[in-house]
Amino acid sequence: MASVIGGAPELRDSSRGERPESDRLLADSVAQGLVRFDATGQIEPGIAERWIVTDEGKTYIFRLRETLWSDGRPVTAQEVVAILKRQIAAASRNPLKPYLTAIDSIVDMTPQIIQIELSYPRPDLLKVFAQPELAIIRLRDPAGTGPFRIAHRSRYSLLLTPVRELNRSPDETPEKAPEDNVRLIGESAARAITRYAARRSDLVTGGTLRDWPLLQIAAVAPNNIHLDPAAGLFGLAIVRRDGFLATPENRAALAGAINRSALTGAFSPDWPVTEQLLPEQLDSATAPALSQWVALDQDSRRRQALASVAAWRRAHLEPLQLRVALPAGPGGNLLWARIGADLLAIGIQPERGAADDPDADLRLIDAVAPYDSARWYLAHACAPCNEAASQAIEAARVAPTLAERATAIAAADAAMAADVTFIPIARPLRWSLVSLRLRQWQPNARAWHPLNRLRAAPK
Repeated sequence: MASVIGGAPELRDSSRGERPESDRLLADSVAQGLVRFDATGQIEPGIAERWIVTDEGKTYIFRLRETLWSDGRPVTAQEVVAILKRQIAAASRNPLKPYLTAIDSIVDMTPQIIQIELSYPRPDLLKVFAQPELAIIRLRDPAGTGPFRIAHRSRYSLLLTPVRELNRSPDETPEKAPEDNVRLIGESAARAITRYAARRSDLVTGGTLRDWPLLQIAAVAPNNIHLDPAAGLFGLAIVRRDGFLATPENRAALAGAINRSALTGAFSPDWPVTEQLLPEQLDSATAPALSQWVALDQDSRRRQALASVAAWRRAHLEPLQLRVALPAGPGGNLLWARIGADLLAIGIQPERGAADDPDADLRLIDAVAPYDSARWYLAHACAPCNEAASQAIEAARVAPTLAERATAIAAADAAMAADVTFIPIARPLRWSLVSLRLRQWQPNARAWHPLNRLRAAPK
């Protein structure tokens, strides 16, 4: 039995908008894409059995394997092309659509072969296609191709049965083992943790910072709690560039005032901090750029912030207030306590807003990167950024060669570091509760754990 933090899972089409984690896990389980993620977060075949990438990542050719819809009809390339076109259409609200703008055409070459042509090189596109938002879901009687199918549905849970059992005759079907079927439950973090602590489930997945403090009061053994080395952004976007936040110097003072070690340590000693926007070089032409405040020790950062705030208050003869948009929940409360204390310590009156507060000066970005391109980090953190960075980010999107793309990315990174557009704090905090018998579970940078990779391999 597996619990995913979120509402009751439903199989929905991603062109209709963003979905909760429970829906994403269900889609990955019963409606794989052209490719999918394995237990380590690497690419493995989905409905495509093999593929080639040519022309610096401008042409992708997929050969589909023989597979069936839930009603027994064979899946054809024509159907898959129509579904993919729906996800990138003008009216689509698929959250991955902004990362698919380079796609020029999707055509079925034969009943088993699909060719995707791009206007600009994207050698990292396979990891986008592996996301559950691009699972191949048929709209009529929504269904997919496995690796599971829905055997029974109740109000809050689904019983998932491996496709291999449904495709075999009774004489060919091996004797059932407890791990063959999976009951997937979508529920709140509190309920999921309580269920796990009572030994009524083997897995809780989809955990974030928002609910982490609940683990500290739950009777769960430490060796069952696992953190993913999630790649992505966790930090404060500067969404209002006026008042105190109008200058790079003041933004740098604010960035340096955050005591990252104390903040992450309040959650877990295993949660690593970061002081740079890009986690590594990725597809940039240079190593990640660093803002000048990074070279200072914590005491020097605090003194610089105190001086900047004092100078602003003398010039404006009024208190300095900043509104921070943070998520609700116990994790959001703990995060607010740490950030609020750091702001108070340098003379800023902090105010807390909801995650979607339109009047916020600062807003938490907590997102796992869907693929490994530096441009994702830059575009996601630019909320907003200066003209030089914006132009470089756009130049990277439309660059005709990988070398030009890498140069534009490096320029955008340098511009954002100098402008102090974003305040990096740590990697995204993603956690799971994992039974010791689920030996196939592995931490990974995607923080994604396919249900079919938790089970023993079929014999």
